[in-house]
Parts: sequence; C-alpha cells; structure tokens
Amino acid sequence: MEIKRTVYRDDHEMLRETARRFFERECLPRQAQWDRDGLVDRETWLKAGRDGLLCVTVPEEYGGGGGDFGHAAVLAEEYHRSGISGPSFSVHSDITAPYIVRLGTEEQKRQWLPPICRGEKILAIAMTEPGTGSDLKSIRTSAVRDGDDFIINGSKTFISNGLNADMIVVVCKTDPKAGAKGVSLIMVEADREGFRRGRKLEKVGQRAADTAELFFDNVRVPATNLIGNENGGFIHLMEELPQERLIIAVYCAARLERQLELTLQYVKDRRAFNQTVWD
Repeated sequence: MEIKRTVYRDDHEMLRETARRFFERECLPRQAQWDRDGLVDRETWLKAGRDGLLCVTVPEEYGGGGGDFGHAAVLAEEYHRSGISGPSFSVHSDITAPYIVRLGTEEQKRQWLPPICRGEKILAIAMTEPGTGSDLKSIRTSAVRDGDDFIINGSKTFISNGLNADMIVVVCKTDPKAGAKGVSLIMVEADREGFRRGRKLEKVGQRAADTAELFFDNVRVPATNLIGNENGGFIHLMEELPQERLIIAVYCAARLERQLELTLQYVKDRRAFNQTVWD
C-alpha cells in the first residue's frame, strides 16, 4: 500500500530509489549485529557518504548533495520504511549540519563540511543535561572565555551519536546571568583533552542507536569554534529546531504507514489461511 507523494519531484524520487536500495543492501543485513553491539559500524557511515546519502541539503561546493528539504524527507521516509534502526543519519545531516551551513563562517564550512558529508566525521548536537530537558535556557554547561579560547565544563545526556561522534555542537552558557540571552553554540572535537564519553544509555527500543552521556572537564577550544553569535545560541536553536521537529514528523508518519501496511498484509494472510483450512 505505497502512497504516491504529489509533493515530490522526479529528482526526489530518483534519490528515493537509491536510498531504498542502500538500506536494503547495506543496512538490513547488519541490523542484528548492530543490535548486539549497541552501535553502528563506521564503515556504513562511509558507504552512506560515498553513495551521496549524507548531508543531501548541504551545498555542493562544501561536498554535499545541493538538494532541498524534499530530498531529506524522502531519505527519512525510506530509512523508516525499511525497518532499520541505529544509524542516526538524520541527526548528523538534517539536525546538526544545518547549524554549520546557515551560521558557520566560510572558513568553518570549508574545513568542517567536506569530511562530514563523506561520513569521515560524525556529528552530534549536545543540548540535554542530566537536570535539564527541553528548558534550554536553564542549561548549566559553561564556556568561559580565556584569551583566544573557551574553556568548557559540564555534562550532557541522551546525546544521539554520542559514542560515534567526532564533532559535537555543544550548547553552553557563555553568560550565566543572562538566561536565554547567555547561550552559545560551540563546536567541540572529540579528541580535545578533557572530553570524555560516559556509558551507553540503555533504551526500550533502538538498541543499535548510540545514545550516551558526555562530559567536559576544562575542555579548551579556540574561540573560532563558536558557531553563530556569542550569546545568540538560544535564538539560533529556536530557528533550527522547527525543521528538526518537521523531519521527525515525516519519518514518524512513514513508520506508521509501514506498520499499517504490515498489519493489513498480516490480516489478509491470516484470513486466506483460515479460509483454506475451513474449506
């Protein structure tokens, strides 16, 4: 019971076919191993990058697909239609990378985006803290200016791609007294001294999705890692989070449609079986 979308163009549908083949060929056979490991292998990320399935909306000049939200939507639909779970491609491509594309300096974009688009560097965004969920103005992770650097201290939890991430957009307080007007976004590379990952968090489902705790103990990063405006991070988040919610809605709808399709097929098969038995 596949529904033809009228909002998609031919180029969207071409990407859909590529994505469907990739998920069936490269992901479904690995799902059981991912579930056992609690982690997706990095080779799959590299293969997704080589097949052009990462960062499809990033401009081509930075290594991306140069597409639009429709391309991201068909990828999300096919991912969830396939029944796989674990690779947080959408967190990487549709939720985190846009902060760099829309807010980053030219130097940041040219340095960071090409390996991100190739799957060589995996992205995460760290908002949630042990005592702070959706109330982002109340975060406690701090970034204190020290000359040409920021020194970051604090912790984050429930971070998707937390174990695999090479680069993390960290939501910090750069002016603790200013509430929402004192929040900034700073890129932290995972090889920085003082950064460490905590335990992989156990969940009811999506066992292969690496959701982790992150800790920052006097992590020193250059001030040039600031994304967007200092103390403007809360506004930047409010500008980007609506697309995050939209892409989540797209793939939830796709997964529901797939579940309905499987349920209808099951009912029809049982009805045919029962009819055969009684005949």
